[in-house]
Amino acid sequence: MTDTEQLAEQLLAGNRRALARAITLVESTRPEHRVQANALLERLTPHAGNSIRIGISGVPGAGKSTFIEAAGLHILEQGHKLAVLAVDPSSALSGGSILGDKTRMEELSRARDAFIRPSPAGRTLGGVTRRTRETLLLCEAAGFDVVIVETVGVGQSETAVADMTDMFLLLLLPGGGDDLQGIKRGIMELADLVLVNKADGDLVATANHSASDYIHALKLLHPRTRDWRVPVKTCSALEGRGIAEAWQTVCRFHELLTASGELARRRAQQAKAWMWSETAENLLGALRADARVARLIPQLEQAVIAGTLPPTLAAAQLLRAFLRDERLPE
Repeated sequence: MTDTEQLAEQLLAGNRRALARAITLVESTRPEHRVQANALLERLTPHAGNSIRIGISGVPGAGKSTFIEAAGLHILEQGHKLAVLAVDPSSALSGGSILGDKTRMEELSRARDAFIRPSPAGRTLGGVTRRTRETLLLCEAAGFDVVIVETVGVGQSETAVADMTDMFLLLLLPGGGDDLQGIKRGIMELADLVLVNKADGDLVATANHSASDYIHALKLLHPRTRDWRVPVKTCSALEGRGIAEAWQTVCRFHELLTASGELARRRAQQAKAWMWSETAENLLGALRADARVARLIPQLEQAVIAGTLPPTLAAAQLLRAFLRDERLPE
């Protein structure tokens, strides 16, 4: 039995260390690790797909980590096994990441049936890492039947999480007017559930008012799921209020998707989009690694910076060198 086959067997048996090792393997950028990771994924993919996949995004300060811990503990009480994939933003200068989500979910991280994996976003756009989809499949193969993907921030570029999950939950703060204007229309259109968190203490009335504003705003948008009116609810992750109701909404939505066949269609579409996204990433990597292209890059970049060569023609020359295709323009 090869090391990869042994790792796969351990992961399928629910070994948490094997799961952590497998995730580290798929996140590695070393070519030899990529070969092993692909073999591992091919072995495990038939055992994946049996979870409720939830994407969570929210404005800064909305209390995503506090909410996920409160919701996670409730989900565990219902007899589920929960994996949380928490993506931290990386520095554009150093590439470093704090990876503090696990420390902010202290009680959940100690739970036997919970698995929390923080990962840096790196240079990947969309608020998720390039390997988040693969990590999700590994968690499912390891027996986790609820997977939460917490994306960084909120905005137009963070909507990629909706393309890998079944339900997209948007967490917002109490406040109205200007706060409502600050939320991107695109991300509101993707939301399957909107929760106004921190509805406690002096903010209860404000949270209720905000929820009313969001309800009116959503009436102007077309929901992405047929026969589903996007609920807007208030909750307090700190006090545990509204958490059970939010989970009931998630279950009701998942049942609707399953019964209508939309869940299978959505996941099929996501898998196809993932294939093309990975193809584009691999092609770009192969292009940059090509010796002829590497020799051209410095002079073409300088010409583009100096304004003596249009970027479109520079790109065409790189492709010509990479494909060895004389038909492409100089």
